[in-house]
Amino acid sequence: MSARMLGSLHFHRVLAGAEHRHILKTGLATVVDVGANRGQFALAARRWASKAYIISFEPLAEAASSFRKVFQGDLKVTFHQAAPLQERLFPGTGEIQTEMVKIGPLSDYVMPEEIVSPALLKLDVQGYELEALRGCEDLLNRFSHVYAECSFVELYSGQALVDDIVAWLRERGWCLSGIHNMIYDRQGRSIQADFLFENSCFTSST
Repeated sequence: MSARMLGSLHFHRVLAGAEHRHILKTGLATVVDVGANRGQFALAARRWASKAYIISFEPLAEAASSFRKVFQGDLKVTFHQAAPLQERLFPGTGEIQTEMVKIGPLSDYVMPEEIVSPALLKLDVQGYELEALRGCEDLLNRFSHVYAECSFVELYSGQALVDDIVAWLRERGWCLSGIHNMIYDRQGRSIQADFLFENSCFTSST
């Protein structure tokens, strides 16, 4: 990571998510970062998967503005102010946190050949995990890993819980390979965690 980028990070108060280094230190060639926020995960990827090409998505205007400022001029990062979700409302737009945002499948934004293996699909989409997976389904088998923040309890109205996510991916040949960064409530109950899944098409061929 260059001195110029480090200076930008401090100026814009965006810090790399060190809790994700375990998955990023795996020789990744491509990272698709869905729910990029201000760029925390992308920064971690630039630090610990420095050879990877990063394609990030963030639909909300304020966070998107911060992301663009941090990664301005970085040729290894492509940014889309959009949400690659299954289209639940009507084609092209949807409402998230009262903002109208662009919605469409991942294949609207990314060509298959852009996803070079080994590739990671990261999801941090505040309760829209299943919609995001469905929105990425056309290209899902281009990825070797999915890394998704999932909930054990409903934090957002109508959201899919971790059992739903695990079942959906298992039906498509994915297996759960790790659980990281567990969050508990004051009573010690599990609330959220980051779940790592492996594509059996890749693991069976190695």
